[in-house]
Amino acid sequence: MSQKIKVAFICVHNSCRSQMAEAISKLIAGDAFEAYSAGTETKPQINQDAVAVVNELYGVDMNQTQTSKLLSDIPSVDVVITMGCNVNCPFLPCKYREDWGLDDPTGKEKSEFIKTAQIIEQKVIDLKSRINNLW
Repeated sequence: MSQKIKVAFICVHNSCRSQMAEAISKLIAGDAFEAYSAGTETKPQINQDAVAVVNELYGVDMNQTQTSKLLSDIPSVDVVITMGCNVNCPFLPCKYREDWGLDDPTGKEKSEFIKTAQIIEQKVIDLKSRINNLW
């Protein structure tokens, strides 16, 4: 049996979008790839609005399953997905890279977090469908 492809969702702080992508990926694409999230900086805790929305929509409590991680805290990966960091997206060696260009919902209404989670879910479904054909 071959090893699963490893996917890293990265942004600067690893506290919101990348964490949501890790949680959603583990739930709906765990059979297709291993998901990680990381950043160039960490926060003391994951964004609690993101935690609440992911728990409400997907039944996953990110406070229990994930922590804010640095790029050096995750294994080598095959695929890097940047969340939409604008000018200073972190660099991580990989075989394939793409940017999802997501706006950071931090500090915005709950509806923005829900919208972000739903966009991530659709992008994860799309990634899962093409993961084995990326290279």
